Amino acid sequence: MVPRNQNRPPRSPSNKKDAAEENPLDKRRRIGAGRMVGQATSSRTRQAFAVVNNRQDVNATSDIGNTEGAECSTIEFTKEEVEALLNEKLKGNKFDNKKRIDQMGERIKRLKLCVKWFQQVEENHILEKEKLQNALEFSEKKCNDTETEMQTKIEEFNKVISDLRKTISSLEEKIAKEESDKLDAIDSHRKEREARGAAEKMQASLSAELEKVRREKLAFEQKATSNEDLYKRSQEYNMSLQQYNSKLQKDLETTTESLKRVEMEKLTIVENLSTLRGHNKALQDQLSSLKASQDEATKQKESLVQELKCIRGELQQVRDERDRQVMQVKVLTAEVAKYKERTGKSFAELDSLTIKSNALEETCSSQREHIHILQQQLTAANEKLKMADLSSSETRTEFEEQKRVVRELQDRLSDMEMQVIEGENLRKKLHNTILELKGNIRVFCRVRPLLPEDGVGTDMVVSFPTSTESRGRGIELVQSGQKYPFTFDKVFTHEASQQEVFVEISQLIQSALDGYKVCIFAYGQTGSGKTYTMMGRPDAPDLKGLIPRSLEQIFQISQSLMSQGWQYKMQVSVLEIYNETIRDLLSTNRSSSADMTRSENGATGKQYTIKHDANGNTHVSDLTIVDVCSIKEISSLLQQAAHSRSVSKTQMNEQSSRSHFVFTLRISGVNENTEQQVQGVLNLIDLAGSERLSRSGATGERLKETQAINKSLSCLSDVIFALAKKEDHVPFRNSKLTYLLQPCLGGDSKTLMFVNVSPDSSSVGESLCSLRFAARVNACEIGIPRRQTSIRPLDSH
Repeated sequence: MVPRNQNRPPRSPSNKKDAAEENPLDKRRRIGAGRMVGQATSSRTRQAFAVVNNRQDVNATSDIGNTEGAECSTIEFTKEEVEALLNEKLKGNKFDNKKRIDQMGERIKRLKLCVKWFQQVEENHILEKEKLQNALEFSEKKCNDTETEMQTKIEEFNKVISDLRKTISSLEEKIAKEESDKLDAIDSHRKEREARGAAEKMQASLSAELEKVRREKLAFEQKATSNEDLYKRSQEYNMSLQQYNSKLQKDLETTTESLKRVEMEKLTIVENLSTLRGHNKALQDQLSSLKASQDEATKQKESLVQELKCIRGELQQVRDERDRQVMQVKVLTAEVAKYKERTGKSFAELDSLTIKSNALEETCSSQREHIHILQQQLTAANEKLKMADLSSSETRTEFEEQKRVVRELQDRLSDMEMQVIEGENLRKKLHNTILELKGNIRVFCRVRPLLPEDGVGTDMVVSFPTSTESRGRGIELVQSGQKYPFTFDKVFTHEASQQEVFVEISQLIQSALDGYKVCIFAYGQTGSGKTYTMMGRPDAPDLKGLIPRSLEQIFQISQSLMSQGWQYKMQVSVLEIYNETIRDLLSTNRSSSADMTRSENGATGKQYTIKHDANGNTHVSDLTIVDVCSIKEISSLLQQAAHSRSVSKTQMNEQSSRSHFVFTLRISGVNENTEQQVQGVLNLIDLAGSERLSRSGATGERLKETQAINKSLSCLSDVIFALAKKEDHVPFRNSKLTYLLQPCLGGDSKTLMFVNVSPDSSSVGESLCSLRFAARVNACEIGIPRRQTSIRPLDSH
């Protein structure tokens, strides 16, 4: 990275070349606003992306910022375009710093557009996945309801068949009894041939009716057998579905091996989404029609139940009529017995018997007609049952169709999940490329508001330029009527909230989860707001600092990545450097606060030695390292460390931090699906206040503390100046602070410095020194960050 001149004045945007280059940007903006996302306009989208790639020098920063959201919502990217963007090299003379910086800013803008578009695609995929999951659950619930209704119908049919069997058995018993009574009547009335003929006709009709009842019995038994076979087949079909589901699970495991082939299918994502929406709508229409047919079947079932009740009532009437006839037969039998006893009675009694026999014949004929009517009603009921069976088969067909649709949705859902994983990997790559292009050591400036102890009527000695080039990045300090302008990566005014500050570093915190070493430290004089920026007030949600907010983000993102197969292990250590001595703030053997100033390494028998391995990782021997699993555990450790930190009262601050506070979070991640491992480190450092002895008014023990602080910060300045000048020897070992920060300042770490400034006039000298030091830091160029990642061996899985 070429060092930047932080003190140069803003460039004038009135250059003709810049004005001429604004026309293609406006043209591209108009094209992006009128473009439709789809297959028919994919060529124009690629052409618009090519226009973005061909632009090399763009200075209209405000126009780009205003149209960034509109372009991101319309421009689509392909794999080839993204790879071309990532592999693009800077053109022109390498000594032309201005042109190279402009090209780098343009490339960062295009990378931001690409990242936002991928985030939008990822959100759409997640929403579509939820919709498909809901449709799948609804279809499965519908299938279960249909199976329950089929079971209920089968039980009702079985119940009807059992009732009919009981009725047939009772009819057979009564018919047998009637046949015996008729034989007795024939034997006793041989002379009454007409009565005997009528009895024979009745017997023939009853036998015919019995034969019909037996045939109906056989038909019902066959239907019951067919229903039982249908139920067995449905159970076998369910077993086959379960086997097919297990086969699908095996196929899902094998699809993980074909991830490379899926990359070529990214161009069809939009078409698949549109067809999926159409298919989802058709599925909803089918479900509504299925519901309507189910309601119609329910109504038919209710009507059949009502008709069955009517038939049962009529059957009861027939039974009552038959019982009455049995009583009449009994009466006739009694009269025949009397006739045997009275053989000498007259023919008048025989005529009366003949009349009664004729009446019985008429009653039998009426009963035959009634039975015929009942048979017709039974035939109609059988036809209705056949229609119900037909509707049941149609329902089963629709059920199978729903099963097939569910399987297709499951396949598409698995494809979408794989695409989401690929998008997440590409997002990480683009995100880290942007951070590398922005520079390894970035500097943010934050100005605290005026406080009551600054004095009533005190004016701020800092101002913020409003020009297009310096807006949000420039700050001016006034001392003795002279202005000193500075430019940093970001400048936060005194009105900026804790949330606004954290939003700017949230992407850098994400890099720690991706396997990078990240370091954020706060620098500034006592009372400028360093500890408030880093720690804030953890008990107030809106006033929490960068450390608690960063840890909350890391745990939230790690929980969300569990769905992609990631498992993270986190370890915490907290130390302070006090009077060039390392102290473990999490140790259980620490001395009381009264003896803190007299306690050295030898008091506990531990030697805290700083070591750096070949991979640039820092280790401190005998340091307490705690495994953490939740944000609640880390909050407790932060409270313990803050309570153990060395603070005292000075003329500049009631609670002045007298040591360098270093919080370290080590992150180890393993992806069970891809066998990938990452190791990231997050260092959050709150440096002690930098001020002159005349300002702090320190004496005695406080004087020794101030001298040690100023010495370590002076060594930090020497290291920064040596890095800026690219000297062969960098004095990292002159101080334990610089030696601890060696991988962050001169290695492959992503480093961010917060320079905190007091706006009151009494601190203008200290503020000027802090801003000049921050400008030197911002001009440093260190190595390219490397991601700590590896593939886990198969035998360790």
